[in-house]
Amino acid sequence: MARYKIAVIPGDGIGPEIVAEARKVLDAAGEKFGFVLDYQELLMGGASIDVHGVPLTDETIAAAKSSDAVLMGSIGGDAKTSPWYQLEPSKRPEAGLLKIRKSLNLFANLRPAYLYEELKQACPLRDEVIGEGFDMMIMRELTGGLYFGERRTVEENGVRKAIDTLTYDENEIRRIARRGFDIARKRRKKVTSVDKANVLDSSRLWRAVVDEVSADYPDVELEHMLVDNCAMQLVRDPKQFDVILTENMFGDILSDEASMVTGSIGMLASASLNETKFGLYEPSHGSAPDIAGKDIANPIATILSAAMMLRFSLDLDEAADAVEKAVKQVLKDGYRTGDILSPGCTRVGCQEMGDLIRERI
Repeated sequence: MARYKIAVIPGDGIGPEIVAEARKVLDAAGEKFGFVLDYQELLMGGASIDVHGVPLTDETIAAAKSSDAVLMGSIGGDAKTSPWYQLEPSKRPEAGLLKIRKSLNLFANLRPAYLYEELKQACPLRDEVIGEGFDMMIMRELTGGLYFGERRTVEENGVRKAIDTLTYDENEIRRIARRGFDIARKRRKKVTSVDKANVLDSSRLWRAVVDEVSADYPDVELEHMLVDNCAMQLVRDPKQFDVILTENMFGDILSDEASMVTGSIGMLASASLNETKFGLYEPSHGSAPDIAGKDIANPIATILSAAMMLRFSLDLDEAADAVEKAVKQVLKDGYRTGDILSPGCTRVGCQEMGDLIRERI
């Protein structure tokens, strides 16, 4: 029987609750399809600050690197009330997230935005815009750009000034572009590359390199779109998109917009991959500290992230399909957590939703 080592980072807020439900579902899939996942729990974010004084230790990075994949809950707390946010920025919870992405070379972030037939009522768009639904994959470059550039705050002539640097080299662009085209090849064979080439030098280089990569994929359609137009098109006609390929900050913003078009960010998975099959899998939503411990969080995004882990890192496609089908069946059967509740459906809590999905594996 195949065994895999999975590093688990429950994290903060609702993280431990939703990760527990994902593990429950993964174990059911293992029983059915004949594999075992050996979990090693690790601390990161606020949970790590409480124990070690830093959001991410070298020991946690080493343990993550020695695993086959990492499954993570959510990181961070209430910025207004948590003592974690009285620390300098480099020691706050989210700094651990940036550091682990860099340390594990997780340069490609995949965020699917899929509208379930059963959740059309939760979508804020009109029926004529939704049509028969949409299914897109946002490919966000994750280790370069503005978030990782040189930054400083200075005072000049008595005036405070902040400086953030946006930097990309052609190799960083080329590797994410290739990953985007590879994934488009397995989908509907269309890539929309999003930039701000009418203003930014970094975007002009981005566009040029993407064009070069496109020449190696004659079967995949490529279009370029400015980021402001893309933001509008996501709410005007989301079904036009297949794979959206973009840089770090633009992807951060557009993927959250796409998540709300689906009706709830609580439904959206994500994967962050390096140049091998190794990846870190986490829900797209935050730690929601206001509902932590109340058994009302939606675990589906984490469960779907676990399905992506089975597919992309462990090559267990049949098990991944079973998890995704189980989620669809639970929704079809009318069960909902509070964030996606609609008239005529049965409201359930976090643990019960996990149980219902596990039963349908």
